[in-house]
Amino acid sequence: METKPPASGLISPELNNWFKKGSYFSYEGCNIFYRDEGQGECLLLVHGYPYNGFDFKEILPALQLHYRVIVPDMPGMGFSDKPKNYPYSFASHVKMYKSLLHHLGIDEVHILAHDLGNSVVQEMLVLFEEGDTSIKIKTIAFLNGGLFTDVYRPRLIQVLLSKSPTFIGKLLSRLISQKSIEKATCSVFGRNTQPSRELLNDFWYILNYKKGKSLAWKIGRLVFEKDNYQNRWIAAMQQTKIPMCFINGPADPNSGLHMAKRYVELIPNGDVRLLHDDIGHWPQLEDPENVLKHYFDFMKTV
Repeated sequence: METKPPASGLISPELNNWFKKGSYFSYEGCNIFYRDEGQGECLLLVHGYPYNGFDFKEILPALQLHYRVIVPDMPGMGFSDKPKNYPYSFASHVKMYKSLLHHLGIDEVHILAHDLGNSVVQEMLVLFEEGDTSIKIKTIAFLNGGLFTDVYRPRLIQVLLSKSPTFIGKLLSRLISQKSIEKATCSVFGRNTQPSRELLNDFWYILNYKKGKSLAWKIGRLVFEKDNYQNRWIAAMQQTKIPMCFINGPADPNSGLHMAKRYVELIPNGDVRLLHDDIGHWPQLEDPENVLKHYFDFMKTV
């Protein structure tokens, strides 16, 4: 299977090592990158937009001591292929995850999701509640992300990329600079937990890998397609018997404390686990120790 190795001189040794430890799975003509680490019950990590599974780098070592952890990159992101004509949708992402799990001989999973990954998992939950038990979902833990569109606060760059007419979205994707991406990324991290220069460089490389930046507008449109799914997603979350929790960085301007409060309002017996006041949108990078603590505490209750 033809893949493109990273240009090691342009990325950190940590990201290079992440890639080297990965594998590829062929899905509908698309090469899907994934990490498969550890043993035991399966834990699926579902990353967000616009980067990839590398977002979980700080918590993977501890998680793989307890679970078999699967960390794929969605099509169009990370080290997976980025085809222009792929049907980027929540349904297609769910189908990819299920296909990979079946390929690996897995039919039961715990799930930990972040950002756009939350929405993919919400769609997966709906299908499970409707009777698609090809993959049994045992537990779900959400990190920061737009679970409820009525209180979600997208950044300006997200709005420009995803709500502009197609030709403008394409143009903006090509013109968007490293400086503007870094500014948008840093704006949702906590004040005291800003990403390092090295991590920002890795993020930029991940976004550009296989010309992925040119698709940013197309994948970003999923942010606003969520309006069409909200009623069925929320209904599934309200009705399910699957144990769920929401581990939240409250300083996140997109989906922080206001999203946690909405979770409690909408979800019966909603299990919200707030991190320190200064933790933002990427809690698994900003405060991995406490994310792990809350996650393991949650798993002890199920």
